[in-house]
Amino acid sequence: MKLHVERYGDSGPSVVLCHGFGGSARNWRLSARDLKGAAQVVAFDARGHARSEAPVEPEAYELERFVEDVASVVDGCSDPVVLGGLSMGSAVALSYALSHPGRLAGLLLAACPRSHRDPVQVEWALGFAETIESEGLEVAGDRYAWGQAARFNPTQGALIRQGFLEHAPHALSAILRRVIAKLPAPEELDLGSLALPTRVVVGAADSASLAPSRALSSRIPGAQLTEIQGGGHVVNLTHPAEFNAVLRELLAYVAASSR
Repeated sequence: MKLHVERYGDSGPSVVLCHGFGGSARNWRLSARDLKGAAQVVAFDARGHARSEAPVEPEAYELERFVEDVASVVDGCSDPVVLGGLSMGSAVALSYALSHPGRLAGLLLAACPRSHRDPVQVEWALGFAETIESEGLEVAGDRYAWGQAARFNPTQGALIRQGFLEHAPHALSAILRRVIAKLPAPEELDLGSLALPTRVVVGAADSASLAPSRALSSRIPGAQLTEIQGGGHVVNLTHPAEFNAVLRELLAYVAASSR
């Protein structure tokens, strides 16, 4: 799998960041600039997104394949490694952490998505996929993504649209069907075994992510939850200062623990 990878900084711990569905490595540039000199930030376009390879086979877009891609990026980083993700990226990051115990020094989960047990989530994902396949990205995106006035303001919607249209349609529809519509619920995961400093971040205005974020933080031993007032779903972009402060605190905790 050929992944587009961006690296920032040459000293400090490694911070690998996974974007959400329809995003790209560009979503993390504000954090990369903020952490300059404090960490080596690594962001990448997930398979099927932007500048990374987009296989034609639907089975290439199972959750396990995304975890394998994270493994390939993490293995190219110097220790210690802190892994973070937003929305679908947080589900991928969590799956990696559970399947690679001892490999990470810290974990940050932002805007955690709803699971397959939520019928609204499943209906949204499958409807989105069907519309991409039958009517194209522009119509589907307007109906299910940037056109959702209650979730994104016009400025955010315009940015989401700009990035969304550069992705491969067949990849996005496969991801919606095979990953987003099938995400496991917190109670289905062995979260008690996660012996890892963990921070969970969610925008207080992100109604879809509040409940799953709270559930994950309550089930992961020692996890700390931060609800950012006024923050939306892409909380790293709507409230970068507050988001990056949590990331910096986690890095400081990891550094202190390793002494």
